[in-house]
Amino acid sequence: MNKLITSPQNPFIKQLVQLKEKSRERKKTNTFLIEGKRELSLAIKGGYKIKSLLFFPDLFSESEAHAMSQYGIEIIEISKDVFQKLAHRDTTEGVIALVHSKNHEIENLNFNSKNPLILVAEAPEKPGNIGALLRTADAANIDAVIITNPKSDLYNPNIIRSSVGCVFTTQIALASSNKAISFLKQYNFNIFSAILQDSEPYHTQDYTLPTAIVVGTESTGLTQDWRDAATQNVSIPMQGVIDSMNVSVAAGILIFEALRQRDFK
Repeated sequence: MNKLITSPQNPFIKQLVQLKEKSRERKKTNTFLIEGKRELSLAIKGGYKIKSLLFFPDLFSESEAHAMSQYGIEIIEISKDVFQKLAHRDTTEGVIALVHSKNHEIENLNFNSKNPLILVAEAPEKPGNIGALLRTADAANIDAVIITNPKSDLYNPNIIRSSVGCVFTTQIALASSNKAISFLKQYNFNIFSAILQDSEPYHTQDYTLPTAIVVGTESTGLTQDWRDAATQNVSIPMQGVIDSMNVSVAAGILIFEALRQRDFK
């Protein structure tokens, strides 16, 4: 018999609602919620430990739920009222999981490549932009993403949703800018900071050695720390009337130029 919870007032369900809504609770308990089949599958692929799986049988079959028990996961059947209380999205496929967070210390990064390619994003604020950056990183299969001076909790439901689960399969570190710069210099990375001032066109640079591409916020750009640390400041020549573009678009242009050079050299 499955464990069954039918009341949204159940203390366990109330605790899960707090995890959904409050970053403080996620950090305090080192747990968070995942919704949806694809996201759950990617979390398992990414080595996340699933603590409990809650399913609404009208949308997620009992056989699908029991298939997850092979991972040693607690399986809980929930009512429609409970599911609607927990779901962050209208289109969630009837499955919600309670998951243990990972440690994202920069010292835990591992590089299999001799010439790793990583993306650094300084102080991104909007969950949608963070999710888009992680999708770009996944599309390029780069070695890691470092988020410096983070403003948003990595397990914010909107980051998980906008990254379409790439947050689970991308190697991610969180650190201060100063700590990230020290780490990159220790491992002899060339640092290319996306800054208009004192910059060279991005396509004139060599990205075939260990490379960190660094992007800032659209409103304020990168701080002086990254300007000073850069091997070279780079810019994307703009053809229109404005002098900036969405951060994930800019990151994509720079990353795929690095990949192009690595494929052809």
